[in-house]
Amino acid sequence: MGSLTTDSGVGTGQRAGGVVLHGVELGRPGKQLGFAALVHSDNVYDNSLIPVPVAVVSSGQGPTALLVAGTHGDEYEGQVVLHELIRSLEPEHIEGTVIIVPAANAPAVRAGTRVSPIDGGNLNRSYPGEVRGGPTNQVADFIAGTLLPEADVVVDLHSGGSNSTYVPCTFLYRGPDDLAWERKTAAARAMGLPYAMVVRPRLEPGSLSTAGDDAGTLALATELGGGGTVDPDVLGSARRGVRSLLEHVGIMSPQPAPEPAEPVWLELVPESPVVAGSAGVFEPLVALGQRVRAGQPVVRIHAVDELDRAPHEFTARMDGVVAILRRPALVTLGSYLLHVAPEIEAPRP
Repeated sequence: MGSLTTDSGVGTGQRAGGVVLHGVELGRPGKQLGFAALVHSDNVYDNSLIPVPVAVVSSGQGPTALLVAGTHGDEYEGQVVLHELIRSLEPEHIEGTVIIVPAANAPAVRAGTRVSPIDGGNLNRSYPGEVRGGPTNQVADFIAGTLLPEADVVVDLHSGGSNSTYVPCTFLYRGPDDLAWERKTAAARAMGLPYAMVVRPRLEPGSLSTAGDDAGTLALATELGGGGTVDPDVLGSARRGVRSLLEHVGIMSPQPAPEPAEPVWLELVPESPVVAGSAGVFEPLVALGQRVRAGQPVVRIHAVDELDRAPHEFTARMDGVVAILRRPALVTLGSYLLHVAPEIEAPRP
């Protein structure tokens, strides 16, 4: 990130909507490292700024990719991949532009929390944002209003965070029209992650995926493991996937490599969740990625204080793959324990 001491003071740098960009001038070729300056006043941030790191690598003419991680601060895989990319990518490696925001909700990233500790904002529920809102809404406004219009493709790199683990997948909102859906499925195949998870259109109206759909930009997300840690195998898949996507959209030259295998196509539906009917210690009876049948016991919950009570057992409501598994093991009434996603037919190429 650009040094705060070399370009201090809100008002210097390039203004981008409601924030000021320090060390970065959009549209200029080269490699630039800087930050977007959020402004907020409270007991801690009185008369100071909150930096959100931004990197731009550009050769000039060509397509533009916007890569975002740290939408939730406790989702680490995408952050690692994008920090590596910032260090390794140079203008001579590409034809076009790559805009990288590795810690989008920077206060949450610095705290290791899902939402911002400053304003409680969940960035993935905040788009299109508000220029005069709190820090989280300012970030959403900056990304949706300033960076997204520059992009031909946007990828929001998520994982399960501290409370869940996903099968490594591209995460696709259906629609918003047939052409957009064809472009999304082609990009998912190009990324080559083991799974492709499909959800209904506008699943979260305040998400970056929905903002991309609304802007007419090719918009993808990922879910890359989770559990509050980083899995080396998932990280390797994510590295290859980001590079493959940049090749797919014409920003990077293709490298000789085997054709990626067709992902397993899954869909999250209303019957997918298995919900805790009691509080206690959660014992999974199945593994992430395992195929299960409707009616199959998949979890038990052991009571903490009722020593003579047998564990409550819960079953899958449908056939499918265990696509999301709860972390950690202590649960309360109403906690989502796992999600079973039915397999669907692969969309036509």
